[in-house]
Amino acid sequence: MGWKDYKSEYTRLLKLGAPVLVTQLCVITVSFADTLMVGAYGVQELAAAAFVNSLFLVAIVMLMGFAGGVTPLIGALFSRKEDGKIGATMRTAIRLNLGLGTLFTLIMGALYFFIDKMGQPPELLPLIRPYYLVILCTVPMAALYACCQQVANGVTDTAAPMWIMLGGNALNIAGNYALIFGEWGLPEMGLLGAGISTLAARILCAVLMLLFVRRGRRYRPYRPGYAAARPARKDYLHIWNTSYPVMLQSGIECLLWSFGAVVCGWFGTVQLAAYQVVNTIGQLGFMIYMSVGVAVSVRVANCWGVGDYLGARRATLATLHITTVMAALASLAFILAGSHMLRLFNDDPAVIASGLELLLPLVLYQFCDSVQITYANAQRGTSQVRPLMWAAFISYLGIGIPASLLLAKASGMGNTGVYYSFCVALLAAAVLLRASFRRTLRRALAERF
Repeated sequence: MGWKDYKSEYTRLLKLGAPVLVTQLCVITVSFADTLMVGAYGVQELAAAAFVNSLFLVAIVMLMGFAGGVTPLIGALFSRKEDGKIGATMRTAIRLNLGLGTLFTLIMGALYFFIDKMGQPPELLPLIRPYYLVILCTVPMAALYACCQQVANGVTDTAAPMWIMLGGNALNIAGNYALIFGEWGLPEMGLLGAGISTLAARILCAVLMLLFVRRGRRYRPYRPGYAAARPARKDYLHIWNTSYPVMLQSGIECLLWSFGAVVCGWFGTVQLAAYQVVNTIGQLGFMIYMSVGVAVSVRVANCWGVGDYLGARRATLATLHITTVMAALASLAFILAGSHMLRLFNDDPAVIASGLELLLPLVLYQFCDSVQITYANAQRGTSQVRPLMWAAFISYLGIGIPASLLLAKASGMGNTGVYYSFCVALLAAAVLLRASFRRTLRRALAERF
């Protein structure tokens, strides 16, 4: 394949991915603002936020992963112009995702009663408990927004989620400023204020996204199918079978990062706070790669739906080119500006010193992260998603968690060892997911030719 073939693919991917990138940058902006404001309020608040957010990260990302399973289904229907089936699939997916969001809320609610058994510094518990309960209320809203967002992505509408996220993030940042520090006549609530602001923003985003896919002009062709749909057991199972492996893959990956937060908490408030700051900085790379990953998932789904397997391969390789360049740029930013980024979030010398030790492993894993995101999303686009689950089990549970315990606890490296374990796990994931996609593609080509 020559430059002309790739040039057209780059254009398609960037056109699809640009609104997603803006959405992801909004997420990064809010995450940066949260950490900046909470870090400015106090080191203990920063550490407490790190612990709670790391626990909920698993639940939220699993719900996002489950919602992502509907993208290839909608994408394939969209390429075949089956509007009625798109509407019916949309209704089934919304019901299923809301039900799962409710289940996750109950599970995380039960976990609340075991917080004091997780070995965290005792002085953080009075801050952790109320913040945890507020974030718990955001889980169903996160599930609803994620489902509607993936429906929009499936019909190549990546702009609507971007604008809605912009509005939600503006509310979140303003709410943080007002409620954390007690501005504009509102009470000073510290970390709890950050949680209330997050809850308000997630409710707004979920409601607006649902109204858009139900009432928006672009979605008018799908309304008859939505209204006529009477989802049966087989319809729920169809989405479930496509979605649950993506959910498990996403959740297992994030479980490693959440486990890392728990391990860092064993070494004290400073190492946990530094871990939170560097995780926030690290989102700069991950979110950017993910924006192009969403685009390749849609492109592969569109190609797969009409049997254009060579087109799916071309889209995946073009994405790999883009994410490799992005990984190089992100690494350069971390090398040149990492220390300045750390000082933005907290001026405690101990937190800054601990964070500086995490920058090298953060840079090292960027390229592995970009590769695994590319191939994971390409595999999602094929709707053959079980390999994602097994790759996650092996790389993150089988390799990552033992490596984290070995490097952090047994070798005495603390949070630095936790970060080096991420490098090991992401390398394994990149190798396994690349092999999986190539195998899926070979089988599809063999069956066709």
